[in-house]
Amino acid sequence: MIQEPRQLTLRKSFPRPTKAQIDAFRDVPTGFVCDAMDGQGALSSEIKAIGDGRDIKCHAVGPAIVADNGPAGILGTMGALHMLEAGDIVVAAVHGHKNCSASGDQFMGMLKNKGAAGFVTDGEMRDYDGIVEVGLPAWCTGLSPNSPYATGPAWVGFGAVVGGVRIESGDLIVADVNGVVVVPFAKIDHVIAKLAEVKALEEALEAKVKSGFCTMAAIEEMLSDGRAVMLDD
Repeated sequence: MIQEPRQLTLRKSFPRPTKAQIDAFRDVPTGFVCDAMDGQGALSSEIKAIGDGRDIKCHAVGPAIVADNGPAGILGTMGALHMLEAGDIVVAAVHGHKNCSASGDQFMGMLKNKGAAGFVTDGEMRDYDGIVEVGLPAWCTGLSPNSPYATGPAWVGFGAVVGGVRIESGDLIVADVNGVVVVPFAKIDHVIAKLAEVKALEEALEAKVKSGFCTMAAIEEMLSDGRAVMLDD
């Protein structure tokens, strides 16, 4: 490369969901959100609640502020700390890099002090006991005591592919012990409208199951019209 890139590029402003939009997803299970998006939206299952959620109540809702660090980097995440607004969820992209932490307990403490609602990374983390003490909800791919580097180049406030899903800063993150779901900014109101229908259907089915329901009508129909066949052996 003839000219080296800047070490850090920060995007000052990007579209953000309103408080009412964010509140519409409070205490909503990630499964409901995915159902409202045709069964899609979740990041790779490699990205899990830290410690599988056994020591920290991992549920968070808020706008994504994306820090595209590159492998083994943390400079973008540092920039996100500088820029974040209370309630933001920092999404630290390290391009799936393994054997290096994307954040530790002290940085998590600073994020909590600044008002972050959570932390999501496609990399690993370290200092588990300290992270538990901080108590900020976090999702990652595992643990590694190795340290990251603050060398860049890195970008904050733009977007990145994390866990197989493109996330733009300002998209809505809904995360719980089942995983992390991304609601694109442009689809937030559409998903909110669908959530009421999803919730109603789920509650109706739950009531039937608790009453003993165990029939798959679709399978019975397929058997009756020949789309499926039952063999004796």
